[in-house]
Amino acid sequence: MNKLRNTVVLTILAAGLALTAWAADLTGQWTATFNTQIGEQHYTYTFKVDGEKLTGTAKNDRGSTDIANGTIKGDQISFDESLDFNGQTILIKYTGTVSGDSIKLHRKVGEFAEEDLVANRVK
Repeated sequence: MNKLRNTVVLTILAAGLALTAWAADLTGQWTATFNTQIGEQHYTYTFKVDGEKLTGTAKNDRGSTDIANGTIKGDQISFDESLDFNGQTILIKYTGTVSGDSIKLHRKVGEFAEEDLVANRVK
């Protein structure tokens, strides 16, 4: 019985380590170009991963902001960006799915708009 329990515990630990190692693969720069209500946007996301915690920056043609509340769990990613638009702070909430060198993202821009985009890894 103890041998079975030890095998199960080791399997769970190995799976956890594998997910952590996979999540760390997001670290680096990702770019996206997409259309919005205010025109075409050009973004560079710089991600840093520590376990399930995601930090970094979101940079567009208007400036750069820190990513907040970022998480990565398996292939699911979420984070927030505070955008200064003409003196108003607008919270942009992102959710998405990672697949290799691309991330399909959905973003909710305050109460104004929702947009889908794809960010690609900079190689």
